Amino acid sequence: MGLRHIGQVAFQIGDEIHRLNVYWFDDYAGGIFIPYRDATNDSETYGGGRYVWDSAKGADLGSDDDGLVLDFNYAYHPSCVYDSHWSCPLAPPTNWLGVPVRAGERLA
Repeated sequence: MGLRHIGQVAFQIGDEIHRLNVYWFDDYAGGIFIPYRDATNDSETYGGGRYVWDSAKGADLGSDDDGLVLDFNYAYHPSCVYDSHWSCPLAPPTNWLGVPVRAGERLA
């Protein structure tokens, strides 16, 4: 599955600014893709991370001026969590957040 880095988004959690790399699917269905890991992985959420934006699956809240609208309440687990027949792209180390994101889909 071809992913191409196309930019970065910045957002605030508490008093801290965080950044995630944004990717474009060259294969599959095309579109923007933002996977991430956070401090809830392995305990409250899937160890491989979650997706906060995947336009191929309709998880696209649009844009605002020159930025993307991110809402972690819509974060979800990749399909491989539910069916081992799926092979899912996981968040690269550059998209690992050191803070917990207690929003969106969780295991517990």
